[in-house]
Amino acid sequence: MTKPLFDSFDQVSAKQWKQKIQFDLKGADYNEALIFKSLEGIDIKPFYNQEDINEIDNANFYTSSWKNSIKIEVDNVEVGNKNAIEAIEKGAESIFFIIKKEGVDIKELLQNISSEIPIYIETQFLSADYISKLNDFCKSKSLTTYLFTDIINHLAETGNWFNTLKEDHESLNKITRSEFLKSTISIDMGLYQNAGATMVQQLAYALSHANEYLNHFTNNDSNPLNNNKVAFKVAIGGNYFFEIAKLKALRILWSTLAKAYEVNQECHIMAYPSHRNKTILDYNVNMLRTTTECMSAIIGGADTIYNLPYDDIYNLENDFGTRISLNQLLILKNESYFDLVDNAASGSYYIESLTDQLAEKALSLFKNIEEGGGFLSQLKSGMIQKKIKETARKEQELFDDEKIILTGVNKYKNADEAVPTFQKPVFLEKNVRKTLLEPVIKRRLSAIMEKKMQ
Repeated sequence: MTKPLFDSFDQVSAKQWKQKIQFDLKGADYNEALIFKSLEGIDIKPFYNQEDINEIDNANFYTSSWKNSIKIEVDNVEVGNKNAIEAIEKGAESIFFIIKKEGVDIKELLQNISSEIPIYIETQFLSADYISKLNDFCKSKSLTTYLFTDIINHLAETGNWFNTLKEDHESLNKITRSEFLKSTISIDMGLYQNAGATMVQQLAYALSHANEYLNHFTNNDSNPLNNNKVAFKVAIGGNYFFEIAKLKALRILWSTLAKAYEVNQECHIMAYPSHRNKTILDYNVNMLRTTTECMSAIIGGADTIYNLPYDDIYNLENDFGTRISLNQLLILKNESYFDLVDNAASGSYYIESLTDQLAEKALSLFKNIEEGGGFLSQLKSGMIQKKIKETARKEQELFDDEKIILTGVNKYKNADEAVPTFQKPVFLEKNVRKTLLEPVIKRRLSAIMEKKMQ
């Protein structure tokens, strides 16, 4: 091209666009007709242009070279290793192990896995000795290993520490001395998303959640976040552009907080589709939901992405569901070429504007939480749980009123559809037990409606 494409067109200001729109509305109110008010408190305009990002500097460049991963829950070490090897042969570029019990032998679990395959490990127990063995083995085999340890998430989700506050923090101090592991501290944002928190709340709670760890290690001789990256686990919902902006805002917010503590400003983001909008009615639609959610994760800049099988809500792990979930990721990388453009959302007027507003609102809420005593204090007082319940209730009302639509459930329902057989619990069950605080409860939007159809 010898001539710039748009030089022959006159520039049109935002004021001119708005005047034209108001003329076409023929007397209808612009704000009522065309401004959408989101749950995040952000008003969505009908158009965006250069003027919307003139004063915005979202300088968080990233590449689109993410790793496709697969999640494997390990009860049996032989089965876990077998599933991992098969997943790698079928195209998985990394493996995310959730180890359920301390009896799982690390050497057997990780045998025959190439050093070129990154390994992510999360344990459902807290054991410094176990992690020490993991660290030593990974060092001997030169394995790239990320450990997800999040004692605060365990407290928020269950209402209790693993053991006690003192014992958990002592174990955490020992675990973070594992020098060969690429990360030892993680922040699980997925709990807040799946419980119904807005994106502003998710970001603010994650930042305040991380701040508790930063404060803890500031008083220690060595801070594991000086060199290692913090890892964020992020659940991605169905609001496509907002979810892209959420991930971009997360990097900006973490960089800002980390800079204040003089620790590593980079973070590692593992993203995965949310359970909140997944359904057991017309369950094949879950494939479409998870595809667009993985797309949001890619464009938003996630480092690692694992997908959910379309039947994950009600079925135990099975070959078909697992294979389809991995195929979706393979198609996005190998056939859709999502990895060929770096920072694809950069410069998008709409997404950059959303990113800036989400970051600003989340930072403001974060400051309010810190002024109120910090995340743990507000979690123990029940304030965090109360705020999440309020926003979850608003979202549920929008779903019930068909303003949030889940195809096949509250809109375009199949009158003859049969509810599938459940292989695992689908609906919330009462579990009476003694807890230190009220746990944050995950809830699916469609659960109440689906339960009535049983």
